[in-house]
Amino acid sequence: MPGTVLLLAASPVGRGRLVDAASVLPVLAAVEPSVLAGTQSASVVELADPLDPQAVLTRLRAAAAAPGPLTVFVTGQLAVDRRQHLLHLALARTTPATVRYTALPWHWLRDELRLRPDGTTTLVADLYADADSWQQVGRRPPEAGPTVAVYGRIAPPPARRAVAVPAYMKAVATILRSGHRPPLEELHEQALARLAAEQRAGGAAEGPGVVLASRRPPAGDPHAALAAWVASGRHGDADAFAARWEQAAVREHGAASEEALHWSEVRADLAMMAGDAVRSCRAWLTVAATRLAMGQSADAPQVEAAVDRAHHQWGRIADPASARELGPLLAELRARVPGRRHGALDHVRRQLRQLQTQN
Repeated sequence: MPGTVLLLAASPVGRGRLVDAASVLPVLAAVEPSVLAGTQSASVVELADPLDPQAVLTRLRAAAAAPGPLTVFVTGQLAVDRRQHLLHLALARTTPATVRYTALPWHWLRDELRLRPDGTTTLVADLYADADSWQQVGRRPPEAGPTVAVYGRIAPPPARRAVAVPAYMKAVATILRSGHRPPLEELHEQALARLAAEQRAGGAAEGPGVVLASRRPPAGDPHAALAAWVASGRHGDADAFAARWEQAAVREHGAASEEALHWSEVRADLAMMAGDAVRSCRAWLTVAATRLAMGQSADAPQVEAAVDRAHHQWGRIADPASARELGPLLAELRARVPGRRHGALDHVRRQLRQLQTQN
C-alpha cells in the first residue's frame, strides 16, 4: 500500500527563533519518497515555517486519514502557553505571549494519530525546547499516542543569541539519501552516533538532550483492532466493539470517569469516520457537557477539543431538522467554551438563523 510522508519544519521568525528548522527540508526533500516512507511508493506533503495552526491541523488530519503507512518528520521548537502550561510546536508567528493562539498544541498532533492502526505510524522528531518547555520535557517528554512509534531527540535551549541547526534530523536525512532505509531503531541509533561524532569534532559536550525511543502498545490493544475494522469499512463492528469497552469502563469507573469518557470520544471519532455527522456531533456535545459538569474549566484542552469537534461535525449535518435540533445545544456550549477560533459562537448563531428558513 502506498505510504504518506508529512514533512513539518516550523520555528518562529525573529528573535524567538532557537533553531533554523526549515534548513533541513532541502536535505529531506532530496530523499526518494519511497525511502522516506519505507514503502514502494509514497506521497509527500511539505510544510515549511507555516503560519496558522489550523492550516497545519488540516494537513495533519488529511495525512492521518491516509490508509497506508504514515511517517511524520517534525523539526522545530517547543513552547509552553502561559495560561495552561501546555506544550506547543511554535510556528512562524509565535511569540512567548501568543503561544496559545499562534502555535500548534502538541495534543492536537497526538489526537489526530491516536486511532491509526498499530504498526503503521512513525514520528521522527528533532526538537529544541525553550527554557520553560525544557523543564516540562524533563518531567514528561511529549508522546504521540499508544500506537505510534516515536524516534528522535529534544535538545535544550542553545546558547544565548545562537540559532541551532537540526543536526539529528540532518543526520537522518543524510543516512536516507543513500537510497536505503534501515529498520527505524537502527536509523535512530545511526543518527545519534553521527550527532555525537559531530559534537565531539566541534568540541561540544552537551549530548543529544532527551532521547525519544519507540513506545509500543500493549498486547491486545483494542485501538489497533478498531483501526483495522475502520480501514476495512466495518464501521458497525468497530462501534459495537467500542461500546462494549465504554460500558465496561462505566461499570468499573463510573460514567464521568476519564476511562469512560475516553471511550465516548473514541465512539464519536468512529461515527465521524463512518460519515454519521449527527451521531458524532451528539456524542461530542455529551462529552463536552460531562467534562464541564465534572468541574473542568472551559479552556481545558479536552473540553475545547470536544466542542470544536462537535462544531465541525454539526457543520457537516445534511439534514436541516437534525441540525436545528443540535444547534441550540452547540450554541449553549459555545457561549461557555469559545475556543481558539474567533467568531465561533457567531457562526453557530448565523447558521441557526439560516436553518430556520429551511424545510
